[in-house]
Amino acid sequence: MKTAPRIAVIDYGMGNLRSVTKAVEAAGGDVIVVTQPAELTGVSGVVLPGVGALADCVTALRATGMDEAVRTWIAADRPFLGVCLGLQALFDYSEEAQTAGLGIFPGKVVRFKLPAGLKVPHMGWNTVRFTQPDSPLVAGLMPEGEAFYFVHSYYCVSADPDLVLAECDYGLKFTAAIARGRCFATQFHPEKSQTKGIQIYRNFVSVAISA
Repeated sequence: MKTAPRIAVIDYGMGNLRSVTKAVEAAGGDVIVVTQPAELTGVSGVVLPGVGALADCVTALRATGMDEAVRTWIAADRPFLGVCLGLQALFDYSEEAQTAGLGIFPGKVVRFKLPAGLKVPHMGWNTVRFTQPDSPLVAGLMPEGEAFYFVHSYYCVSADPDLVLAECDYGLKFTAAIARGRCFATQFHPEKSQTKGIQIYRNFVSVAISA
């Protein structure tokens, strides 16, 4: 039997830590909640969750040095999973409060400008189509469409189309997930998406085991 990999969930003072932690544990990970870069020693995978304002997220990460720790971790192609704000923070810039992101991937985060009748935030279940069906993060899921739970007013526009792992429609087509090597991030909340969401976390834990 393989030993459960130690998965760090970053606590920067905001986010849905409890639900993410429980989901990673249900997926077979041995979770440690971390606040400082030194605590990543001996860890096999890192999860950056988030709800709320991106400016607060990035400011908090910079205050502890976790911003540079995340950059270094991803640059080394070590298993990483960003969730919601944890996706948006990876890009250069966000329209939300004119915020500079971590600049790990080229692109920006923009606010939904939708036709009449569609509300912002985009909230609830929506179908996600996987454009990289061979990605280890989506093993066991249907490439043509699975339902996941969203809560967001902004979405990511990647300067590199090859970065896009999944797409979703809400008045327009937007990026629902990205992947590059062992770095993954989702706009939807797997921890709120029942069995399909747990499958996402289970697949991430598998990547951490094999890394």
